[in-house]
Amino acid sequence: MLSNVVIKLRISFPVFRTLSSSTNVEPRQLPFPPKYQKPRQVWLENFDTIEEKKLGIIELHPEVFAVNPRIDLIHDNVRWQFLYRFVSYAHTKSRFEVRGGGRKPWPQKGLGRARHGSIRSPLFRGGGVIHGPKSPTPHFYMLPFYTRIHGLTSALSVKLAQDDLHVITDLEIPTDESNYINELVKSRNWGPSVLIVDDLDIMPRNVTAATDTIKHINLMPVYGLNVYSMLKHDTLVLTKSAVDVLESKLLMHLHKNDVKPCTQKYKVNQV
Repeated sequence: MLSNVVIKLRISFPVFRTLSSSTNVEPRQLPFPPKYQKPRQVWLENFDTIEEKKLGIIELHPEVFAVNPRIDLIHDNVRWQFLYRFVSYAHTKSRFEVRGGGRKPWPQKGLGRARHGSIRSPLFRGGGVIHGPKSPTPHFYMLPFYTRIHGLTSALSVKLAQDDLHVITDLEIPTDESNYINELVKSRNWGPSVLIVDDLDIMPRNVTAATDTIKHINLMPVYGLNVYSMLKHDTLVLTKSAVDVLESKLLMHLHKNDVKPCTQKYKVNQV
């Protein structure tokens, strides 16, 4: 029922480029500075031209982008996301729902036959089904809070380790034609499917119109980023502002002191 999620390892060779002299990138102030690991460094790329330009190097927090990837937690997140939207419509009729059999088939006594009140009893052919499935049957359950948090950090770390994570300045492009996005993805070898994440859900018009007709290139706000979508797409592209929001949110939950509200039993009507 659940398709196996296979994470393909690819060997990437480093490409040495010089920084653009026209752009000055200031170093980022990492929240909760790491004590035992060095920050991971990635190129900051442009998005306003088809040709790739390296504008600078930015640092990523190792507790978000360089954790030990837990494949079991990634699988738990994928299975959870698959099952919480799955509804089974298998339905069987009980003896009270099967048509017919309203009267007693034969008298209670005198014929030497077993006592029966209806031919729609589960003992008869064509009768009802005992304890059969009833529709609709949801398979919703809530994954523990920190299993979801560590699933996100594991998926982000896998994307960075496989060189499938790219950071761009913003989503401003000069045209709204889909050929521009197709040529950009092809020239930068970003992979067949691309997930572009920004900090806002209202994105620039040009990039929205350009990707609207391309089914394998999708836009997503940072608050909707999930493990399944990251594994479904070959390349993950984050804007610089999305990286800031993502790191601040995940690090806040990883370093909070009061975790009791997050680890309590899930209630359906909770906010």
